[in-house]
Amino acid sequence: MARRVVIGLVGTTIMLIGIALIVLPGPAFLLIPLGLAILGIEFAWARHWLRVVKRRAKDIKQSAENIKRKTGNLMGK
Repeated sequence: MARRVVIGLVGTTIMLIGIALIVLPGPAFLLIPLGLAILGIEFAWARHWLRVVKRRAKDIKQSAENIKRKTGNLMGK
């Protein structure tokens, strides 16, 4: 039980710092998934949201690559 509480506190703290860094300067995009990964050690809902975040990041990366490729084609590269 103590392990679950410690993991919950550490993961929640890191997530809250990450959420604050959305509006403050800092690496929110690193801390939020890190917090979810820590929470995912003990909580199924956190593992679910970590999978969602990973999937979303992959989609965003793919979209950025597509835009880069299209922009490069328009510029004659």
